[in-house]
Amino acid sequence: MSWHAHLYNILNNINTVVLMIIGIPFILQFIYMFLFWLPKKKFPKSEKQGRIAVIIPAHNEADVIEDTVKRLFDRQQYPRELYDVYVVAHNCDDDTATLAEQAGATVFVLNDPDPQHHRTAYAMQHGLQQIMATEINYDFVIRLDADNYVNDEFFSLMNDAFQAGCTIARPYESALNMTQNKFTKACGLYYTFDSRFSSRVRERLHIDAHVNGPGAMISYQIIQDIGGYDCTSITEDTEFCFKRMIQGQRCHFVEDAVVYEDLPSTFKDTFARNRRIAAGNLRLLGRYTPALLWNSIKQFRFSFIEQFLTYMFNIICVILCTWIPFFYVYDVAYLWANGLFTDSAATAAGLTAPGLFSQLQLVGIILLVLFIVAGIGQGMLLVLLDYRKLGATKRRQLMDGALLFPAFTVVYCLTMALGAFMRPKWQKVKRNKRASEEPPALPAPIDNG
Repeated sequence: MSWHAHLYNILNNINTVVLMIIGIPFILQFIYMFLFWLPKKKFPKSEKQGRIAVIIPAHNEADVIEDTVKRLFDRQQYPRELYDVYVVAHNCDDDTATLAEQAGATVFVLNDPDPQHHRTAYAMQHGLQQIMATEINYDFVIRLDADNYVNDEFFSLMNDAFQAGCTIARPYESALNMTQNKFTKACGLYYTFDSRFSSRVRERLHIDAHVNGPGAMISYQIIQDIGGYDCTSITEDTEFCFKRMIQGQRCHFVEDAVVYEDLPSTFKDTFARNRRIAAGNLRLLGRYTPALLWNSIKQFRFSFIEQFLTYMFNIICVILCTWIPFFYVYDVAYLWANGLFTDSAATAAGLTAPGLFSQLQLVGIILLVLFIVAGIGQGMLLVLLDYRKLGATKRRQLMDGALLFPAFTVVYCLTMALGAFMRPKWQKVKRNKRASEEPPALPAPIDNG
């Protein structure tokens, strides 16, 4: 057997291992999708009402912060005297602080010249330290972004979860601008998958939720016990979730509590968002993988393995954009150049892989399944089940987004892979929808199973 056949076999064996590594997290996502029929978890309505501190880190958010704060005071179906809104104006050179204060928030101004501190984490640290200094006896904290809207029952629903024993919880994440264009529809469906499918299944199977976005509810006792906020990474929300799980806390999902956020509407916007997520999550995996795996044994909790497998998608995106195209271009070129079109020809040449025709057929089947079942099928199922939570009045309004779901998956993968090699900073985010506009109407509560 020739040297190049030996090399081909080595690379093919490496590729087989790579495909197995990629396949395990994908199987988990398929399981979540096929368990869509599980009923959502509902927390009993509580007569006891806790006191809430809302914290909003903000960097140059003058265009949205006033409406965001005013809406919290005007729309929440929760006693006004039982919640306070705090805005941390972090290195702002606009009217964020003034407008937030005019809307009724208590504002903490943080001007930190250290460029290494220009991250959300340091705004959270400063804000929570100031809140603790008030010596007000809060029950839990809700963390929001400057552009977020929440449904009118949000505080009440999070209170029900807290009174039922949840100390950390995440909401259902939807979009302010879901129907803005075809890109936002596909983008919104992709990001909402984790809320409707993954998070619901986790909650029903007693697997910890991924508390890594706006709307998170955290027991004030936890904040006091750790002395404020003990995370400083780029993706500090994910780090906070990892740390609390390692300490033995459980993380939950409150499905009827909905947070609306502004979604990227172009490739450029998606790249700006994903480069922060990818860079931060890869660094967190490097730091926390040993602890996650060890605690899966120590605490005998599958949640740690599940978190690891889900965040493995950050690494998978890099693999899909580097190794996979490299190998299959090499694979096709080698088999074609050597005339190894059939399985028998490949075997006669000493290869451990099938011939070109079989390879192309197998790759085609895999891509078809991924694009049709895990792509369009997943998007359409999400539209059928949750179109109202996604800002549509009729299902057909989102169907084109479902058809473009596979295309956005490619965009997502590419932007995550590029972002993995960057060091993003906390920058002013381009808004696609002004906060003064109404978000999608959401009847309360929506019971779609």
